[in-house]
Amino acid sequence: MSYAVPMGETTDTEALRIGFIGLGNIGGGMCANLVADGRSVTAFDLDPARLTTQVEAGAHAGTSPEDVAANSDITFLSLPTPEVMAAVAEEWLRGAAAGSLLVDLTTNSPATVRAIGRRLAAGGCHLVEAPLTGGAIGSRNRQLVFIIGGDADQVARVAPLFETLGRGQFHLGPLGTGNVGKLVNSLMAFTTMWVSLEGLALAAGNDIDLQLLLKMVRFSGGANSYLEKRVDEIGTRGRPADFAIELAAKDAGLMLELGRDSAVPLPVASAIHQMLVYAKAQGLGGHDISDLVEVMERATGVPLVLGPAEE
Repeated sequence: MSYAVPMGETTDTEALRIGFIGLGNIGGGMCANLVADGRSVTAFDLDPARLTTQVEAGAHAGTSPEDVAANSDITFLSLPTPEVMAAVAEEWLRGAAAGSLLVDLTTNSPATVRAIGRRLAAGGCHLVEAPLTGGAIGSRNRQLVFIIGGDADQVARVAPLFETLGRGQFHLGPLGTGNVGKLVNSLMAFTTMWVSLEGLALAAGNDIDLQLLLKMVRFSGGANSYLEKRVDEIGTRGRPADFAIELAAKDAGLMLELGRDSAVPLPVASAIHQMLVYAKAQGLGGHDISDLVEVMERATGVPLVLGPAEE
């Protein structure tokens, strides 16, 4: 795959100085992979333990977002909310040289992305958005998919790095479109997961063996990606959070905000958002999204258990 690099920008990605801010489940895996690739990485996180892990692997310790900017040509942000991302971007801009590129991996509000893009452009810098799918496991195993918005020349600067960190990248258009695409993907993923749990509960409440039901649904054409790839997770409760329910609730709220801004009715997204808020109210906000099965069990009083699969 080839990428057009704008005049004046280096084509030697090996020589690029990389910054990484936000070293959680996803950011930590990506940063570690960049370091493993032999790249010069300056990292920062408010959690000293996370930063120490990356420094011990070979990253340089940044003291602040401003310090990371001063020592980087391209900086990645992996942060939890639009508000945090906006605040960190302002700090980063204070230390960034003209022409520096900020790459936001946060699932964000398209309106926020566009506003921060204008702010950085006024300061002589650039923004590319690249919310992703694949979670912590995909981050560690280089199986991420990047959903990109931004100027084509700036996307070309970072595209070779995306290629080494994931399994796919889709440039959907200018700033804002990347997060529109990510929120659409999340709406479909959350919805199919929840409706699958509803269907399983309906079957279990009527004494149907769930393995037999799954075999029927998969054969009959009613299956979806959750039932094909992740349904076995209902047997494992309390696993370490790969993608926390509270973050899913945040993303669902962004879907509704986008729907209002776009004058698109989203009744299903509204229901999904309420379900996720209800899960948080039950104390499950910090749990992995796979623990939504507990919400359904509590609501119905019916355990959702997959018996042994038929040979």
